[in-house]
Amino acid sequence: MRDVLGHGAAMETLPTSHSAFLVVMACVVALVSGFTGLSLTRKMADKTLFEKKLSIALASIALGGGIWAMHFIAMLGLRLPVLFYYDAAITLISALIAILIVGVALILLHFMERSPTVITFAGAILGVGILAMHYIGMAGLELCQAIYTPTGVIGASVVALGLCVMAIWVAYGQRSDRTILIGTVCFAVAVTAAHFLAMAGTRFREVPGASEFGPAMSNETLALGVIVFSFVIFGGCLWVGVTYLMPSESAAPTEAATPAPAPAPSPEKPVPAALQIPCERDGGKVFVAPADVVFVRADGHYSQVYTTSQRLFCAWPVTEASKRLSPLGFLQTHRSYLVNPAHVSRFERDKDKGRCVFRGDGLPPAPVSRSKLLIVQDALAAQVGAIRAS
Repeated sequence: MRDVLGHGAAMETLPTSHSAFLVVMACVVALVSGFTGLSLTRKMADKTLFEKKLSIALASIALGGGIWAMHFIAMLGLRLPVLFYYDAAITLISALIAILIVGVALILLHFMERSPTVITFAGAILGVGILAMHYIGMAGLELCQAIYTPTGVIGASVVALGLCVMAIWVAYGQRSDRTILIGTVCFAVAVTAAHFLAMAGTRFREVPGASEFGPAMSNETLALGVIVFSFVIFGGCLWVGVTYLMPSESAAPTEAATPAPAPAPSPEKPVPAALQIPCERDGGKVFVAPADVVFVRADGHYSQVYTTSQRLFCAWPVTEASKRLSPLGFLQTHRSYLVNPAHVSRFERDKDKGRCVFRGDGLPPAPVSRSKLLIVQDALAAQVGAIRAS
C-alpha cells in the first residue's frame, strides 16, 4: 500500500512522455462528449416521460463514456520504456462506473426540484465520477504499476469537483443554448485537467507478472475499442448539433398563431391566446384546455393535472403552471396546488386552514394554506357574486 501511495518505493520509477497528437485528440473527445451529453437534455419539458428517461440514458452514455474515452485516448498516448497491458474487465468496469455515476447526477437534475443544493450536489457527483473512472482505469494496468502522490490526488480532486460544479451551475442554473455551450467547455476542461493533473503526480514502475482478474488487453485492442466509441460520440454530436440549427417546433406555431393585440373581455382577467396544457397519457402526449382543468398539484419537479374524469402527468413544474394559469383566473391555494375556481362547489374553513371541494365524484379536495386563506375566500366570494349578478 505504501508503494501505491508513493512512500517507500524501492524500485526506480520509469521515464514517461506523451504523444502530443493523442493528447489533443483526448481533449477534442472530451469537448464533443460534453456537448453531446448536455445537448441531449435540452427542452426536456417538451418530452414525454419515456423520452426523458431515454434522453437521460443516452446523455449518461455520452458523458460517462466520453470521460472513459478521453482517459484511454490519453493513456494510449503514454510512452513508457516497458511493455504494458490493460485488464479488460477492470477497463470495462471503469466505463460502467462513469456512466452510472453520471446517470445519478442527471436523474437528480431532471427528476428532483432543481434547487441550488441539488445543482451543487449533482456537480460534485459528476466530479466523483471523473475521479472514480480515472483511478479504477489506472488500476487495470498490467506489468506496470502506478504510484500516486498526495499532491496529484488532491490537485486532481479539487479541479474535478470544482470545475464540474461550475459546469453544472452554468448549464443548469439557467437553461439556454448559450449556457449549455459554456457548460460544455467547463466539463471538457474538468475532465482533461483532472486527468493530466493526476498523471503529473503519478509515477510508474515495472512489476513482474500480471493480475488474473480479467483477460489482458493490448494497446492495439484498446485503441480499436476507443476508436469505435469515439465514432459513436461524434455521430451523436452531429445528431444533436443539427437541432441547434433548426427553428423550435414549439416556437414557430406560437408566433404564427398569436394574433394582433385585442381588447381583453375583462380588465381584471386578461385572457392569453389559446393556451393548451401539455400532458401525458398512456405514453402519448395530449393537450388539455385550461377550462377543463379542475386543479393542478405539484409532483416533485413536475405536476399532476386533474380534470373531472382523469389525472394526467404534466412536465411543467407548479411554478410554471402558476405563471401560465394565474392570468386565466386560477388560484394558488397552497404552494403545491393551483385551483380552477369554476369547478369549486364549496369552500370549507376550519380555523386557520381551509379546503376547496370540487364538483364530481372521486376528486380529492385541494388544501388552502393559512397564508392563502383570505385571498382564496375573497376570490371565491367575488366569483359567486359575479355569477348571481349575471
